[in-house]
Amino acid sequence: MSRVLVTGSTDGIGAAVSTRLEAEGHTVLRHARSAERAREAGVPDALVGDLMSLESTAALGRSVREAALDAVVHNAGWASPHDVRETTVDGVERTFAVHVLAPYVLSAVAGVPARWVYVSSDSIRGASVDLDDLQLERGWTSATAYSSSKLAGTALTFALARRVPGALVNAVHPGWVRTKMSGDVAPLSVEQGADTPAWLAVSDDPEALTTGRLFQDRAVVRLNDAVDDEALQERVVETCERLSGLRLA
Repeated sequence: MSRVLVTGSTDGIGAAVSTRLEAEGHTVLRHARSAERAREAGVPDALVGDLMSLESTAALGRSVREAALDAVVHNAGWASPHDVRETTVDGVERTFAVHVLAPYVLSAVAGVPARWVYVSSDSIRGASVDLDDLQLERGWTSATAYSSSKLAGTALTFALARRVPGALVNAVHPGWVRTKMSGDVAPLSVEQGADTPAWLAVSDDPEALTTGRLFQDRAVVRLNDAVDDEALQERVVETCERLSGLRLA
């Protein structure tokens, strides 16, 4: 049985991934952005860490460093409800902080476990990023920030797959799932959306024992060739290193 950290696991896909893995007998470390959110979700023992804070994210990484994790599912997501670009206390664009910088910081502090799963999005299809403006200081909209940060997060995933050859590092598009973010019109349940992330985290199926791939419905897909661009991958890593002051081991 595996020991798995699932970020953003008080509701939605993250909660469904956690419940699925627990039902299979795995040990799951759930995560909430605050103690209040954990209590509201009925998981008061969840690990707490505000992924919009470098200090809080690093503290979360330190708290799991000795936990002998077998896998981490980077599920936490955020979309701005406002029509204005906002930054964190560290001066980082908020969507980039949650979708890109937080997974990097957790990896730099806690290390990359045997399996590393990043929950990407169909929004990367057709998305683009400016290597010199990853945080969208120009041309920011909520939708663009979401899609470009998910693209950058997927590129980070592929960068780690190259840098950590002993690990299985993959991304997954869960489909259009009924969550607070997407609403009730989405066709898939959170349980359906949780299937492939949970499978990648623990399965010994030959198809899951790969690295540097993007999956949907347990199959490899290609949504945007930009994620294979090593220049983009390295720029994302360099940007995260500069913003956090942390280097990957």
